[in-house]
Amino acid sequence: MHPSATQISDKLFVAPQPDLADFPDLAAAGFVGVISNRPANEQPGQPSPAAERHAADEGGLSFHFIPVTASTITEADVRAFQKAVSEVSGPVFAHCKSGVRAASLHAIGEVLDGRLAQQDLADLSTKWGVDLSIAAKWLARDVERRPRVKGFFDPRTFSVQYVVSDPATHQCAIIDPVLDFDERSGSITTTSADAILRYVAEEKLTVQWILDTHPHADHLSSAHDLREKTGAPTAIGAHVREVQRLWQVIYNWPELKTDGSQWDHLFEDGERFTIGTIDAQVLFSPGHTLSSITYLIGDAAFVHDTFFMPDSGTARADFPGGSAEQLWDSLQAILALPEDTRLFTGHDYQPLGRAPRWESTVGEQKARNIQLAGVDKPAFIGARQARDRSLPMPKLILQALQVNIMGGRLPEPESNGRRYLRLPIDAFGEVSWET
Repeated sequence: MHPSATQISDKLFVAPQPDLADFPDLAAAGFVGVISNRPANEQPGQPSPAAERHAADEGGLSFHFIPVTASTITEADVRAFQKAVSEVSGPVFAHCKSGVRAASLHAIGEVLDGRLAQQDLADLSTKWGVDLSIAAKWLARDVERRPRVKGFFDPRTFSVQYVVSDPATHQCAIIDPVLDFDERSGSITTTSADAILRYVAEEKLTVQWILDTHPHADHLSSAHDLREKTGAPTAIGAHVREVQRLWQVIYNWPELKTDGSQWDHLFEDGERFTIGTIDAQVLFSPGHTLSSITYLIGDAAFVHDTFFMPDSGTARADFPGGSAEQLWDSLQAILALPEDTRLFTGHDYQPLGRAPRWESTVGEQKARNIQLAGVDKPAFIGARQARDRSLPMPKLILQALQVNIMGGRLPEPESNGRRYLRLPIDAFGEVSWET
């Protein structure tokens, strides 16, 4: 097919970085799609993702950007790579600097899905002429992970939902589940929640907890719906009562109960609990909202909007009750955890058009977070506040909050049997508009 490409499967070929001038030759050689696994600016002079995408478009090739490094591959990257290959109708040219990372993503996926035994990697490495030690190390480390974490990305709201399970007991928690809502039609479905329940059933898990990190401003929570379907208790941080009191005024909602009784449990800062046999702890992480918390479960921390991925930075802090100063302090508390602690974020907005990612580590965030690395507290606060002034409010904030401060309960039906959401006018004063 192409002199620099090594055939890995019927569809997949891996290779070193091509020049932009090579893209017409790739199309002429019969390739239908290109996957880039190189982070932007990994090496001076390499083509940018935008330039590769343009060259692919010009050549009639599909293009997927799934950047990884040897030490930061996650299951989300593996699944995105598999999806990109499967969606292309013909041969795929996948590259990094040398082709090793592209081949490693394929090999990891084959082992995870049971089509390849881990002990066969050495023979494949010889057959392909590609070093698969990255894949072998990743798989060996993955076996030891506690808890097991399955992420579900919702492209409509860029949200990530999680099933967090204990392999020893098959007990699990669902974290930050989404209730699907179309603001144009007012329609609601449980498509996202149903996907979670299918996974729970397939893996023979028992739901022990349904957890929210805070009342979300950009999607509706399906915590109540999942409680009705599983019988598992719901929980959130105890400071949700302050959020309820704040939004009670915004919505002019005197009958709203502001005691947090809409949840089965309210977690205090430092409170401990378990998922099966795995110890868990709650860290109060205000800043993005008054009530944001982090769930530290085994070697994993679920930080939702406190951290984004390192190439995206941190969450905004300008919602009612938010504080850039408090956000900095919360970020530093999380960064004080062991460096290999896995951090799972609640949103990913796919900078540079890359595939969705949601897992990093404390060490990665310290070294690479674009808003934190080498930045002190005053500089962070100034930059965060300036950035927030330029951001429009989330398009679902007024719809979402009145459901989410009720633990995911929809408004009660009115006399005609329909439910209605209440939208206050000019609730936030002068704000940026989306153009």
